[in-house]
Amino acid sequence: MDWTVVIGWFLERGWRIFLIIALAVAVYYVLRHFVPLVIRATMARRMTDKPEEEVKQRAHTLASVSVNTAAAIIGIGTLFTILGEVGVNIAPALAGVGIAGVAVGFGAQSLVKDYLAGIFILLENQFAVGDVVKIADVAGIVEEMNLRRTVLRDLDGVVHSVPNGEIKIASNFTKEWSRVNMNVPVAYGEDLEHVIGVINRVGKELAEDPEWAPVILKPPQVLRVDAFANSAIEIKVLGDTRPIRQWDVMGELRLRLKKAFDQEGIEIPWPHSKVYFANSLSISDNSNK
Repeated sequence: MDWTVVIGWFLERGWRIFLIIALAVAVYYVLRHFVPLVIRATMARRMTDKPEEEVKQRAHTLASVSVNTAAAIIGIGTLFTILGEVGVNIAPALAGVGIAGVAVGFGAQSLVKDYLAGIFILLENQFAVGDVVKIADVAGIVEEMNLRRTVLRDLDGVVHSVPNGEIKIASNFTKEWSRVNMNVPVAYGEDLEHVIGVINRVGKELAEDPEWAPVILKPPQVLRVDAFANSAIEIKVLGDTRPIRQWDVMGELRLRLKKAFDQEGIEIPWPHSKVYFANSLSISDNSNK
């Protein structure tokens, strides 16, 4: 093997290719390090009226999408630069890519739709990584998102990949703050004013508990008598919490209400029915005669 040819190629073009690759990798790692810092600082200045957790989620989402997009652009630019260094005329290649892009565009309209939808989701800040949302009839926590898709994990641990173009309505359960919204059933024979007083007292005690106070923005309190159900009177309770903490607060509130109701002798009914037998009624009627 004639090593002089290899050495000559390396001295003429090879070192440039390695330099291009090294610069591309260096630029990527610099962007990966500094872009999140810049975005976090910008979000902190512009979103001073928003909760800290929301600012972090927004910054993390934008940084992730920005870095991934920059990596794709750097990779494509590096590839065409290397092709030019090895003697490939990239002008026809670029023209071919343009023609192919038009052809693919007609056949991949749904993909274009996904990317456009992803851009608007980011610009409008509809949701971010870490939010609990319901999109395309799927509910779960957002684990990953980019311009093409959103990845959710539901309570069963199932991971759902939803194309952004399929998102018609996005319901965000954890944007800025969350709400305790629950009905408390009590027996028809209970004194409702006494029950309401107990519920409000328990909600206030929960909000003043040092362990729970940091996550409760508004103590859970009775809103109204909400319904006359089959076996109980349902009382509506509302309260505000930090994002994504409403389920924790509702679980603790139910626990404390059960203990308080037991102490106060307030009955939490369960479904029951009365059954009447026609024959028994007839026999009873005849005996009375």
